[in-house]
Amino acid sequence: MYINILNNVGRSVKFTEEEEEIFISLLKKETIPAKTKLLREGEICNFEGYVQKGCIRIYYVNEDGFEVTISFAIEDWWVSDIASFHEQTPSDLYIETLEDTELYVLTPITKKQLVQAVPKFERVFRILVQRNLTSVQNRLINTISKKASDRYLEFISLYPTIPQRVAQYYIASYLGVTAEFVSTIRKRLLAE
Repeated sequence: MYINILNNVGRSVKFTEEEEEIFISLLKKETIPAKTKLLREGEICNFEGYVQKGCIRIYYVNEDGFEVTISFAIEDWWVSDIASFHEQTPSDLYIETLEDTELYVLTPITKKQLVQAVPKFERVFRILVQRNLTSVQNRLINTISKKASDRYLEFISLYPTIPQRVAQYYIASYLGVTAEFVSTIRKRLLAE
């Protein structure tokens, strides 16, 4: 039942069976229906979640009232508003399930207990934050410097299953283009 999350955290650090048991004992499993908002703008994010199953979208609403997708989280990814979670400040983001989702969740309290009981987890979480920062940095550079068609190709290489799982307008929102443009790119790629 916990094999996927144990493999995920075990990529950067080797844990003893006892350390794994402590980790598992602090996780809370949540089953969440599709179209559930896990976080709304103005709320404080009180979870870091590992996606066992499902698809989640992180987005904000811009000044014109349009939803702008920042990222997706699918199986074997972690999801949270890192800034809100760590600083315990109101979020600027929304986190919403797009599919029925199973999460393993840590709260600020259980995460603190975990790091105190198994200090090696500090390294795991540092590496997760570094990966997230790298991803955000790459996304920023790509948004500024690449054509929309190239951004789409990079998107499907990063998220190969997403185009079959989510509405096209979510992908367009992520890429900063219209849904019609995404449709045109997809048709062109299928014709090649």
